[in-house]
Amino acid sequence: MKKIAKEFRDFIMRGNVLDMAIGVIIATAFGKITTSLVNDVFMPFIGWIIGDIDLTQLNITLVPAVLDETGAEISKAVVMGIGTFISTIIDFILIALIVFVIVKMMNKLNRKKEEPAPEPEPEPIPEPTKEELLLTEIRDLLRANKE
Repeated sequence: MKKIAKEFRDFIMRGNVLDMAIGVIIATAFGKITTSLVNDVFMPFIGWIIGDIDLTQLNITLVPAVLDETGAEISKAVVMGIGTFISTIIDFILIALIVFVIVKMMNKLNRKKEEPAPEPEPEPIPEPTKEELLLTEIRDLLRANKE
């Protein structure tokens, strides 16, 4: 039993498992923030633009509720929650956009890290010395005499 507990502790304490756990916790909190942003900011604004409509209440009733003589509900209404669906789509698009931007920035940073250092410019070829010029001239004259 101690061996299993030790293996489990070693597994949990690995760097990637802890990183993943932290990522899940941050993603959960981030999801709550984006959901609130969509439900509390975007949806009321969109509803106001299209005519003071509360989009969370935008539903299509397929089958109305059935009530008895006393007003008690016998069967519930069948309702399609279009407003909730639209809110969820906006939430998804917002999260996807943010993840896209983060991945794009990370790729840009990784490319900068991987770029090789610029190669140093080669040293310029030095001018020939007077002796080299004289030797070159002598060589050219000897070649001309042989021909």
